[in-house]
Amino acid sequence: MKSTLLVSFSFLLLAFAFTKPSTAGDLDATEAVLDTDGEKLRAGAEYYILPLIRGRGGGLTMASTRDESCPLDVVQEPLEISEGLPSTVWKIQKSVSSEIQWFVTTGGVEGNPGIETITNWFKIEKAGDDHYKIVFCPAVCDCGALCRDIGVFIHDNGVRTLSLSDSLQPFLVHFKKASSSSSSSL
Repeated sequence: MKSTLLVSFSFLLLAFAFTKPSTAGDLDATEAVLDTDGEKLRAGAEYYILPLIRGRGGGLTMASTRDESCPLDVVQEPLEISEGLPSTVWKIQKSVSSEIQWFVTTGGVEGNPGIETITNWFKIEKAGDDHYKIVFCPAVCDCGALCRDIGVFIHDNGVRTLSLSDSLQPFLVHFKKASSSSSSSL
């Protein structure tokens, strides 16, 4: 029996700032993030994080992509019809690969903004009329933190890992609310 796959945003909404990049003439630089039904994302609700561009994989899940079993990396499902799995708090981890600088993994700490949790502060930015991008750019301290769009690095074996690198295009996404009857948690 195939289990229902979804992404829990209860942890992410606490850490993500919902912003729209300011442009000249904008009176309100902050705008709510909307799901595919046009509803505002809510803390504690569960959402699938789905790619905007179809045909390049499905939603987000977790997998071991290195020789280590933990923490698990945040990866994109290989099949477009797969919507993803529940996730835990994300963080970035330095890569040993020369191809990517950082990758997104599990094992972050929810809440507690500050220098000791700087690796797990992300935000969602509007990237078009109905889609967004996820950005790692912690504003929890004035400490010269790295700011990068989250992109997808495709390994030689086809695994699509969420990563930070100057050479990756932003991973454009939208959020689909998971129905209460299909929700689950780890």
